[in-house]
Amino acid sequence: QVQLVESGGDLVQPGGSLRLSCTASGVVFNSNVIGWFRQAPGKEREGVSCISLAGSITRYSDAVKGRFTISRDNFNRRVYLQLNSLKPEDTAKYYCAAYVSDRTGCALTEPFYEHWGQGTQVTVSL
Repeated sequence: QVQLVESGGDLVQPGGSLRLSCTASGVVFNSNVIGWFRQAPGKEREGVSCISLAGSITRYSDAVKGRFTISRDNFNRRVYLQLNSLKPEDTAKYYCAAYVSDRTGCALTEPFYEHWGQGTQVTVSL
């Protein structure tokens, strides 16, 4: 059974940092592209970042480019999302998701993703 578990969400002040983790089980981890998505109250879920199988290719939404960094540790079956310079508009539930791929690159589009975690809450507020 495929399971993705996110952790690391918290309440943080504007300008602060967090590191989110996504741990996978039940999948051949290094055959899966991993993406991070987020959903704020009253808004649609949006793609934040994704990382290719070997971690050599990453993509970011314009909203987070230059502030967030995605990385992966295939040995420990984890993907990380470092969130820096956080803004109140980054407040959302953050989800990691995975899909099997045999191609280079990664897609930051929901329909590609086959498996989803339950999410971790990030709140940016004074």
